[in-house]
Amino acid sequence: MNAAKENYFGKLEQVHEFYDAMPTGVSLSETGRIFINFPEWGDQVTATVVERVDGKLIPYPSQEANTFDPQNPENGFLSVQSIVADGAGTLWVLDTAAPKFTVPVKGGAKLVAVDLSTNQIRKVYTFSSDVVLDSTYLNDVRIDLRRGSEGVAYITDSSITGPGALIVLDLGTGDAFRILDGAPSTAVDPAFIPKVEGEILLNRSADGTTSPWQVAADGLAISPDGKTLFFSPLSSRHLYSIETDKIFNKEIDDHALEAHVKDWGEKGASDGMITAEDGTIYAGDYENNSIRVIHTDGTMETLAHDPRILWPDTLSIGPDQYLYFNANQLQRQASFHKGEDLREKPYSLFRIFIGKGPAKAN
Repeated sequence: MNAAKENYFGKLEQVHEFYDAMPTGVSLSETGRIFINFPEWGDQVTATVVERVDGKLIPYPSQEANTFDPQNPENGFLSVQSIVADGAGTLWVLDTAAPKFTVPVKGGAKLVAVDLSTNQIRKVYTFSSDVVLDSTYLNDVRIDLRRGSEGVAYITDSSITGPGALIVLDLGTGDAFRILDGAPSTAVDPAFIPKVEGEILLNRSADGTTSPWQVAADGLAISPDGKTLFFSPLSSRHLYSIETDKIFNKEIDDHALEAHVKDWGEKGASDGMITAEDGTIYAGDYENNSIRVIHTDGTMETLAHDPRILWPDTLSIGPDQYLYFNANQLQRQASFHKGEDLREKPYSLFRIFIGKGPAKAN
């Protein structure tokens, strides 16, 4: 018998198949180089940051850089959650220093600038204990090179045990501070119940006990002019934004900053987001195997809906005007299924043509 089926659409192209560790981040440079990262979540990770060269994954910028030194935690990557090429010659590497979401190794959480012309680490930024808390999990990063003497970095704290927040880092001075610390816009939505592949997503232990899986501020996007920062908790379907001038207005203390946050409404539950050169925001929708589009007027539509989009993680726009993203089956990890790992290799790096380049950071 014939029966109606769900409508899938969007022309996905598979760029790479991953048969080893599970990827999260992907970023394309202005020359089309592809970088990928693998956090230490339990898989065997030989290099937490790699470059895809001729179809192979090469430790980047070197295997030495991917070797953590416990005696000098600022040296070597430990567990990288996000990478961003800024379009101006630098790859920014965000090291959580928190394998399996543990307490960050003291002095190990860092943002590292790698010069893409020399493939050498140019600068390492570490954080004080009042910025990276014991509960902090550094998740995503966006760069604006137009503000301050050398630019600023915006970072999400997607804590699963403490307050969510945004972290602002002055790339000239190295000073950093937290904003919207524990505010509703960076926190878990208490009414949010994630449903993925027809099931409620819960921590499910082998002994049968369950608990909510709740993740605070996660995805980030920045407008092409750098004047608006968009963000979203992973455990929420809402998109929020704030004018960046308000962040640096010393007359507005952090407790008052939430009043300046705009709620754009529901966009779907997202892990990653990215902005195109015309201000359009692209976001994953991990509950619906989809990629969403948020136009500058606030209207939203679906770019792609495909059963292969199994947890779209980080998004990146290349100079070829394709949107790239990893589908990493995060929801099939053993911790959600009583200790049984349901992930099916390969994980995939996909792309879909959008006809737009990325927003510039400078």
